[in-house]
Amino acid sequence: MNQNQETIKEPNLAVDEIEDEIIYVSKSEIKRDAEELKKLGIELVNLSKNEIVKIPLDEDLLYAIELAQKIKKEGYRRQIQYIGKLLRSRDIEPITLALNKLKNRHNQQVAIFHKLEKLRDELIETGDAETIIGLFPNADRQQLRTLARLAKKELQSNKPPKTARQIFQYLKELSDTE
Repeated sequence: MNQNQETIKEPNLAVDEIEDEIIYVSKSEIKRDAEELKKLGIELVNLSKNEIVKIPLDEDLLYAIELAQKIKKEGYRRQIQYIGKLLRSRDIEPITLALNKLKNRHNQQVAIFHKLEKLRDELIETGDAETIIGLFPNADRQQLRTLARLAKKELQSNKPPKTARQIFQYLKELSDTE
């Protein structure tokens, strides 16, 4: 080859593809992730023994959490850091899902009670049990109509809502069985 002739290099596509796949993570982002895992660890440590049983934890993590519940002051801080370190090497998605389920259990119950109260009030107002029968096929239509009639009489005569409470309890029993 002559010095004046340029050599044509073909690009190495394999190297370019590998460089594109590398994801660079900043040091700050790593620290933020570690802090989030420590916060998750603190939430786990603050749970009662009955609640911890409901969360999918391996033996090492469970032991570290139980130990953190017994430790005070500086040792507690270091144990939380250790729990965060253990969480970094694990899939935390099932743990967070179980923790969220535990936290939202109360909110879910309240929502169900509000729905049952709305159904009860609608039943007393209209006397129509079809919506309840549609939701709970094993409900006793005759009992619902009788209770609705009695509750409406109590409401009109300004008596205590004893029958309305009975309707709510019956609806609650129906929802618990399904």
